Amino acid sequence: MTAFSSSRGRLALSAAAIALVAGVGGYGLAHLRKARPPAGAAAAENRKVLYWYDPMVPAQHFDKPGKSPFMDMQLVPRYEGEAVGAAAGVQIDPAAVQSLGVRLASVQRGEFAQSLDATGVLEFNQREVAIVQARAAGFVQRVYARAPGDVVRAGAPIADLLVPTWSGAQTEYLAVRRAGGPALEAAARQRLRLLGMPDSLIEAVARDGRPRTVVTISTPIGGAIQTLDVRQGMTVNMGQTLAQVSGLSTVWLNAAVPEAMAGQVRVGQTGRAELAAFPGQTFDGRVTAILPTTQTDSRTLTVRIELPNRGGRLRPGMFATVHLDGEARPALFVPSEAVIRTGKRAIVMVAGAGGRYQPIEVQLGREDGDRTEILAGLTEGQKVVASGQFLIDSEASLAGVEARRPNATPSAAAQPGLYESRGRIEALTVDSITLSHEPVPAINWPAMTMTFKLDPPGLSKGMKVGDRVSFGFEQRPSGPVVRRLVPAVAQ
Repeated sequence: MTAFSSSRGRLALSAAAIALVAGVGGYGLAHLRKARPPAGAAAAENRKVLYWYDPMVPAQHFDKPGKSPFMDMQLVPRYEGEAVGAAAGVQIDPAAVQSLGVRLASVQRGEFAQSLDATGVLEFNQREVAIVQARAAGFVQRVYARAPGDVVRAGAPIADLLVPTWSGAQTEYLAVRRAGGPALEAAARQRLRLLGMPDSLIEAVARDGRPRTVVTISTPIGGAIQTLDVRQGMTVNMGQTLAQVSGLSTVWLNAAVPEAMAGQVRVGQTGRAELAAFPGQTFDGRVTAILPTTQTDSRTLTVRIELPNRGGRLRPGMFATVHLDGEARPALFVPSEAVIRTGKRAIVMVAGAGGRYQPIEVQLGREDGDRTEILAGLTEGQKVVASGQFLIDSEASLAGVEARRPNATPSAAAQPGLYESRGRIEALTVDSITLSHEPVPAINWPAMTMTFKLDPPGLSKGMKVGDRVSFGFEQRPSGPVVRRLVPAVAQ
């Protein structure tokens, strides 16, 4: 009972400490915002007070100053004109900005290539497989010291096969070779090939002048023996498989890519693999196939990457991490830390003149390391808050400042380098859209209906045929590609 009471006491003290820290944070921001009054502070003191409030419970208003009934702090006045609205944003005193450690970053345009990380397993290259068969019926006279799993070089012997039926055919060939002309000899030699004799054996018979009925079966490629079904003294039939060898000059890395990221992978894409067995080393390869089925349990698809295996160090069964590099192209981006993700939308705090900050709702694209692509909402050169934006966003909420949506001002959402237009959606697929659009004077396009590719493919999510949209596209060698797509603003 004593231990239980002690535990409850420690929990109560922890809860009180958390509440105290939260209260100090909320009060600190409200206090810092007024800690350094601007020029004309005397005039500001004459402003009309609308109400008093507790920064931790901003919805509750009081008609006179005093101590907050919720927290151990004084109520803060809200002056007339402080709630400046969504257009101007919220103003924060420079001293508060410095105390909060606010750091700004620029909205930039540059080469942007999205990388994708996935895990995979190394496997044998199934296109590099040799099946060793008996080319004639006979008896296994000798087997060499081989076993499944052995790594052999090309031409390594597997077994010696005695073929009694070859003796008569070789005797006839030797007789024709001695008495007949070149035409008859060529016909006899062809007959020996049809009986399954390799050219090397035929040459040995012609050179020695005596029949040879024992042939050595060897592997045509180097690699690992997968199966070995031959034993000394056994009888084999024509076409019977004696061994299977898988080459090791290249291996497959079968990577599991999430279904939601399938649109970022293409055949021919380069990739880098890292293995725990070789820390600090990377192995470069290329995507050779994207398998047509998706794993229903994990919702992933298999991407096959072919890796060179110099020295045979990469062994099937090893786990690897693969990094796939996307196509690099110009894009507008901000530091990923500047984006506030609320679940339903993404917000960036834009710094303006006079210490004002405006929350802007943005449309996000791809991610590349610590950078996030911006499809709509910002323009190149704007300053965004990269550190301390959560406290500024809280202050904006207290001031009643709403985040501006990307389609509220089309000129602000437009991206440099994109051709802008408006139109009506006529058809939609996963990665394309057909639009009846207005003229595009910048490239001398008249009004017409045409189909565009979408990048990323999910850009039209939530839209339907018949919707009016504002869009931005870029010209690529493969055709025009829509990079920005938002509902059109009613005129």
